[in-house]
Amino acid sequence: MIEFNRPRDGDGRTWLQGFGGDTSNAAIAAARQGASAGYLTSLGEDWMGEAFLDLWRTEGVDATHVHRHPTAPTGVYFVTHGEGGHRFDFLRKGSAASLLDAHGLATDYIARARILHLSAISQAISTPARQTCEAAIEAARGAGVRVSYDTNLRLRLWDIDEARRTIDATAARCDILLPSLDDSRQLTGLQAPDAIVDRYLRLGPSLVALKMGSEGALIATRDSRVTIPPHRVKAVDATGAGDAFAGAFLARLLVGDDPFTAGRYANVAAALKTRGYGAVAPIPRAAEVQAELARA
Repeated sequence: MIEFNRPRDGDGRTWLQGFGGDTSNAAIAAARQGASAGYLTSLGEDWMGEAFLDLWRTEGVDATHVHRHPTAPTGVYFVTHGEGGHRFDFLRKGSAASLLDAHGLATDYIARARILHLSAISQAISTPARQTCEAAIEAARGAGVRVSYDTNLRLRLWDIDEARRTIDATAARCDILLPSLDDSRQLTGLQAPDAIVDRYLRLGPSLVALKMGSEGALIATRDSRVTIPPHRVKAVDATGAGDAFAGAFLARLLVGDDPFTAGRYANVAAALKTRGYGAVAPIPRAAEVQAELARA
């Protein structure tokens, strides 16, 4: 979705135009760490769709299999900031992405990947989009491609019971699970991070990276786990920080880092991202993350 972000210290009328969509943010974050990334979605045949294609081209994210819808628009969202943090308002009902269906899904493209990453938001925006996610998972599993899943919860899109059923069923079929602490507490009814991680590991994934925001991260396999403390920065906007973590984490796994080393890297990348406004613009590149790690 196209992003309009109103800075906390602005005049109240000025909006910064950027880009969003959790899986797109993650793909860009991965590409900025040096990974080879591609994206599957549907865009409108409008200026916003063209802007996304220009963005992915600039960022080195392959968009050769992105569909253009002849009548549906590209989605839009707005970010405002207050004492309680950032707030999202969306204009995405009937958007091109929400109308994406499994017909023509590039299964051969998925089969050539090393990791397929998707999110619960993609499942929640419509029934056809959810079916497309299911087909993508089937294609990946059939080809031996690892599946990464972010449990991003948006209760404006579906009720909690439907979200729990779908997210649990998908978690059981993925290899790498990337939940956040706040969402997980709503989804599981559990409070303690270790209890949440234990529950998700029992469902089936071999690796869980629990994103805990200002509390850091908890990285767990079936054999061991490490709590990574927060990396302190002067944060102004947490929009997309979890997506930056996801993309950086997956990128580091792809170059051979163990999960705990990858988690430390991703934790710093996510923290650095919060220093600027917008989901994409402040995502750091590899050199900046490495330099920050060297100073930590």
